[in-house]
Amino acid sequence: MATPSPAFDPDLLRRYDRPGPRYTSYPTAPQFSAAFQAGELREMAAISNGDPIPRPLSIYVHVPFCESPCFYCGCNRIITRDKARGDAYLTRLYREIGMMSALFDRDRQVAQLHLGGGTPNFLAPEQIAEVVDVIHRHFSFVRSGERDCSIELDPRFVGADAIRVLAEAGFNRASLGVQDFDPVVQQAVNRIQSVEETLAVIDACRTHGFRSVNVDLIYGLPMQSPEGFERTLDITLRARPDRLAIYSYAHLPSLFRPQQRIRSEDLPSPAVKLGLLQRAIERLGEAGYVYIGMDHFALPDDDLAVAQARGGLHRNFMGYTTCADSDLIGLGVSAISHIGASFSQNPRDLPSWERAIDEGRLPVWRGMRMDADDMVRADVIQQLMCHGEIDIGAIERRHVVDFSDYFGQALQRLQPLQHDGLVEVSATSIRATSRGRLLLRILASCFDRYLQPDAAPGQFSRTV
Repeated sequence: MATPSPAFDPDLLRRYDRPGPRYTSYPTAPQFSAAFQAGELREMAAISNGDPIPRPLSIYVHVPFCESPCFYCGCNRIITRDKARGDAYLTRLYREIGMMSALFDRDRQVAQLHLGGGTPNFLAPEQIAEVVDVIHRHFSFVRSGERDCSIELDPRFVGADAIRVLAEAGFNRASLGVQDFDPVVQQAVNRIQSVEETLAVIDACRTHGFRSVNVDLIYGLPMQSPEGFERTLDITLRARPDRLAIYSYAHLPSLFRPQQRIRSEDLPSPAVKLGLLQRAIERLGEAGYVYIGMDHFALPDDDLAVAQARGGLHRNFMGYTTCADSDLIGLGVSAISHIGASFSQNPRDLPSWERAIDEGRLPVWRGMRMDADDMVRADVIQQLMCHGEIDIGAIERRHVVDFSDYFGQALQRLQPLQHDGLVEVSATSIRATSRGRLLLRILASCFDRYLQPDAAPGQFSRTV
């Protein structure tokens, strides 16, 4: 399925620059309710097991600890250098693995495993290998050549020997946080990270057979300049990672306490920030990267680009993935599961998660059971976010609806976006144009029934 490359239009991007969902799920997490508890999760797992052809499983493990705070960060993490906290966390994590695995038939195979955080390599390499071993003892996996085993790494705290241990444990993908190589920017965000140590980790991953290496960059950070960001792009593209994520920094100090250490006057102006994004898109296009969606780019032979071309790309809480139509099991504090037509989330605070595990309870804090309307809208939004296009006939056949009748209001909300040249609507498809590719979430929001019904296109009542 061919998708157009994004066209950069600063006026349109400014006009539609509004906080809103990133659609790693639909419905999004603010719709989850405390009425959904462990009993509902058990019921949904049983229903999923009973499918004629049960879906494969994906497993996400959240490791919340970081050794030092990055001031830009809005993730759910705990700052500590006490490694004993990792030991205590794993003891409870293994109990949760046991409780969750009991919900699923043993013949259901795991196709994907991802460790995120926080900083997963806060744990020693041997501890991470032990996590993988425990999961293997409780779940069946697909053949090694078919499984996707990935981990987020902080290059400041991992060496070549650690990469070797991770490879031996089965990891074949890594995502490295870089953000910016400019020392002035690194000082401003409290993340001093040398070019040499970062490139050494990339080289070690390739030496030890990792299939894919992703690098994260952020534009809009304090003290960033076009010249400094150009140097960061130069260094990154010379390393030629298989995937790149170019995130926008959102300065929300009232929500994220570490951001209070960043001075607003040190942030680049909106015009400069957009210029950084434009330059990144230009440079990545010149270097041969394919635009996947949202913030993500990949080389044409990377699995993400191949999956998108074949129509098999999927989006979930781990971002873009090739593991379409799987049940996602979230483990650890704040982790979210997506089992069948349901979502469930663990407590976001560590003491509540620990208390549930210590009492022998599945640590379900909140969740929801999707209704038929949620399912059809989730399908539509998934198609848009992954492929920039909705196949109207496929939606009508799968969900037995008349698209134009069912989505009459959504189609009305799309009209101003059509006028701006962001989307093309026909009797058979709804397709983002090259100008609309950078605004997929704006298009998707038109189909979101949970947004305020009187909100104008591009305006939202909440963020995720």
